[in-house]
Amino acid sequence: MLRGKNILVAGAGGLLGASTVVEIIKNGGSVVAADINKESVEVKLSSMGVALSSEQVTTCSLDVTCEESVISFFDQAESLAGAVNCTYPRNDSYGAHFFDVTLSGFNENLTLHLGSSFLFCQQCARFFQKNEERFSLVNLASIYGVVAPKFDIYDGTSMTTPVEYAAIKSAIIHLTRYLSAYINDSRFRVNSISPGGILDGQPETFLNKYREQTNGKGMLDVEDIINPIIFLLSDKSEYIAGQNIVIDDGFTL
Repeated sequence: MLRGKNILVAGAGGLLGASTVVEIIKNGGSVVAADINKESVEVKLSSMGVALSSEQVTTCSLDVTCEESVISFFDQAESLAGAVNCTYPRNDSYGAHFFDVTLSGFNENLTLHLGSSFLFCQQCARFFQKNEERFSLVNLASIYGVVAPKFDIYDGTSMTTPVEYAAIKSAIIHLTRYLSAYINDSRFRVNSISPGGILDGQPETFLNKYREQTNGKGMLDVEDIINPIIFLLSDKSEYIAGQNIVIDDGFTL
């Protein structure tokens, strides 16, 4: 599905990013696997069976919160057919409950995550305008960028949905639409996906309450998110532009 396409995956050392790299390779594409820590990406991908000596994968360091790093990467990049932004930058106070969030902490997290998303989008668009070759950008939003959190599913746990998260993810959805309308060229496509919760060792009480809000699946497996990403990167989604695809087994209904 992706044969002949070279895709940038930012945040390739994370849960979703590393799995995206693997799936792109399985679908015949090649990958630039980028993260703030190149060594950790290589360890992660090796543990998942990726042959780092393969011509299908290149690893590099990329700090999406640093304007110089992002601009330099795209200035030197060649023949990219798309990009997936799986990064999740945040500060040490991230995840605090609403009344414990300080203004400075809130602003810093918006700068780190939303600001870096803007920068990444901007430089993908500049890369396209420079090269004028087809390009598909996939942003990662969330169901909590679409609807308000269902706070009762967190009762009895220390978990919550950070207010910064909801603000950032809703903004990423609109940033995606803005960019699509601004570039206004069928050869440049940008879309977002809004996943439901992804299984990652959450407590059973939470998983049960979450499952009750869905059509039966409950929390998603990483693979449930990857397939739509591959679709958006491929030519099979050629005229899907500026859209937000919700993947949640009915959670937002």
